[in-house]
Amino acid sequence: MTDITLITGRSLRTSAALRALVSEAAGEYLLINTKNVHCDLGYLALERFAGVAADTGADLVYADHYDRLSDGSLQKHPLIDCQDGALRDDFDFGALWLVRVSTLKALDLPDGLEYGALYDLRLRLDKIVHVREFLYTESEPDERKSGEKQFDYVNPRNREVQIEMEKICTDYLRRTGALLEGPCKEVPRPAASFPVTASVVIPVLNRVRTVGDAVRSALEQQTDFPFNVIVVDNHSTDGTSELLDAIGDSRLVHVVPQRTDLGIGGCWNLAVNDPRCGEYAVQLDSDDVYSGPDTLQKIIGKFREEGAAMVIGSYLMTDFNMNPIPPGVIDHREWTDDNGRNNALRINGLGAPRAFYVPLLRQTGFPNVSYGEDYAVGLRLCREYRISRIYEPVYCCRRWEGNSDAALSIDRVNANNLYKDGIRTAELAARRQMLKG
Repeated sequence: MTDITLITGRSLRTSAALRALVSEAAGEYLLINTKNVHCDLGYLALERFAGVAADTGADLVYADHYDRLSDGSLQKHPLIDCQDGALRDDFDFGALWLVRVSTLKALDLPDGLEYGALYDLRLRLDKIVHVREFLYTESEPDERKSGEKQFDYVNPRNREVQIEMEKICTDYLRRTGALLEGPCKEVPRPAASFPVTASVVIPVLNRVRTVGDAVRSALEQQTDFPFNVIVVDNHSTDGTSELLDAIGDSRLVHVVPQRTDLGIGGCWNLAVNDPRCGEYAVQLDSDDVYSGPDTLQKIIGKFREEGAAMVIGSYLMTDFNMNPIPPGVIDHREWTDDNGRNNALRINGLGAPRAFYVPLLRQTGFPNVSYGEDYAVGLRLCREYRISRIYEPVYCCRRWEGNSDAALSIDRVNANNLYKDGIRTAELAARRQMLKG
């Protein structure tokens, strides 16, 4: 059998711990339990790990696994392939990593890391291979619903961790020729006039319980400029359309697409290319509301002040009845003026509400999907232009059982993450190409 050393029962978050492990490493491979949870290897699993590593020349091999739930039952936990754009520091490799010892010993590992040694390590490995077989069982899994895990990475208690992870990712981008530095381009002035200064855009499908609150929140905005509210009603069947028709306000533009193949991104494209759209398009989800009547004024003021292509606000998490709930304010303070456009490749979202300069948005467009469409546009715009931030909450994100991300299956979470990793892969390639001139 191939020489494999099993490492478990120790934390490898720090540089010191990882360096100690490397100095002790012997044999051909290390099998590392990165989570320090109990794992039961499947029949001939070690042989399979090692065989794949030998056949592919992989530096790291990871595999699908089972989760042993609190009731004792087993649940399949498939993983996704690690591609170039899989820069999230929370990418799920599972607990067990098989790592080639000769590769470990050849790496120039950094000193001083307190949290992200394993993240830094995997960004230094050239070949990572995913085995699509369930090779072990992992106990003590995180059984929270997807909506409860969604905001772990912006929890203020993890701020020191996030700062270190950002540095690790930035160093990787610098090593691989994808780091953006220097000033951004100025946004081009509009070639034609717009009927209003701003449009609040609300895509909606079957949200009769919440969309009325969202529309009223938009129409109640107090501004020194004209605005309208464009609701793209994607063929609702639950009374949403009738509710919108009953709102008697000339500023409400109720659009029902002729097409039946539009996702949220396609609805956005329809809104921003509508001749009634304003110079700036400001997002509002049909579940949510603005936190006060001055939100729109603040957002457009930020555009005017900083000449941005996109403005992203901050929001307060609430329950359906608008009562604050943990984790409270989501302000994405990891987005800084000097490095936000690079760190955007590491995090899985950019915040809300999002607002766009329409002349540029009409050029880039949204992908016609219902997940990650805004993230794709944000990455594309910040490649060249400034994205400005408002760090005070101007938006209330209502969490309730009807949220589309409240309780996603493992397969759905995997599909979402795979899509965003793909967006990042394409963006990395574009940035490297641009930086090469």
